Amino acid sequence: MKTNVSLKPYNSFGFDAVAKQFAEINEAHDLQNLIKSGALKSQNVLILSGGNNILFQNEVFDGLVVYINTKGIEILRECENEVMVRAQAGEDWPDFVRFCVGKGWHGVENLAHIPGKVGAAPVQNIGAYGMELKDSFEQCEAMDLATGETKVFTKEDCHFGYRESIFKSELKGRYVITSVDFLLKKDAPLHLEYGNIKAYLEQNGIENPTLQQLHDAICAIRDAKLPDVKQIGSAGSFFKNPVIEKAQFEALLKDYPTMPHYDEPNGMVKVPAGWLIEQAGWKGWRDEHVGVYDKQALVLVHYGGGKGHDIVELAHKIQDYVEKKFGIRISPEVNFV
Repeated sequence: MKTNVSLKPYNSFGFDAVAKQFAEINEAHDLQNLIKSGALKSQNVLILSGGNNILFQNEVFDGLVVYINTKGIEILRECENEVMVRAQAGEDWPDFVRFCVGKGWHGVENLAHIPGKVGAAPVQNIGAYGMELKDSFEQCEAMDLATGETKVFTKEDCHFGYRESIFKSELKGRYVITSVDFLLKKDAPLHLEYGNIKAYLEQNGIENPTLQQLHDAICAIRDAKLPDVKQIGSAGSFFKNPVIEKAQFEALLKDYPTMPHYDEPNGMVKVPAGWLIEQAGWKGWRDEHVGVYDKQALVLVHYGGGKGHDIVELAHKIQDYVEKKFGIRISPEVNFV
């Protein structure tokens, strides 16, 4: 265990917060030993994965940061049409997707190029371009931070919702995911209908894309609208796309006939938060240290030299402006610490 460790390399916003104590977990037994030592009982504890969906509000984290860095991918079972694969929590998510696509396995390709680690993916139920993690999730193993015992959580146990899971609600701070099992297909229809995928394929003369071509297209689309965190700090999409009542959407449509939307199975309507923010006049806004990315209004950025509270204040202003203009309160997807 180390003391007074800079968290700048461990969060994609690039804020230079300091952890009073810091422990890196490279094997599951490292976490068990840490739990048995009692180090987690006497102080604030933050479980840190890729640091791509987190905002440090303060300059010091007065507690223990536990950084999950376990590695490994293995095939659990395989048949003619399916494969069950297990990935350790510390595996890089884009690398895992790239691995699966390279093997010709379907089920996570639309989630390509989302920064983060495998263990954090179920917590957030990450999603993009019409696909969510829960679609290929089979089960995960998690460790109880109070006892060090492991438990298997099925898809039903996880209570997945839109960017939600039981690990963000009832069991928040109770368990750490140590590995995730995915059930993937060796052949399946590609999901091409969401976002800019069709337009990109048409522009590049791709009529019947392969799994690899779809993966590469999504990576290119994301690169075109999201900043490189090595150059400009961000957490990717900062706000969730709000889901509203159909009656409210139809009323808004009278004033905003070009409002993009996606019908939800329950009769609700999902509206892109980025569009709302842009219409509220925030796209491209910046001050000295922070701003709204000029290529995608859903992304709040840190240009350097700023503090976490600068992003917090900016986020609150955007929420207020959007609510005043549309009557919709958008919610952060990023976790505030």
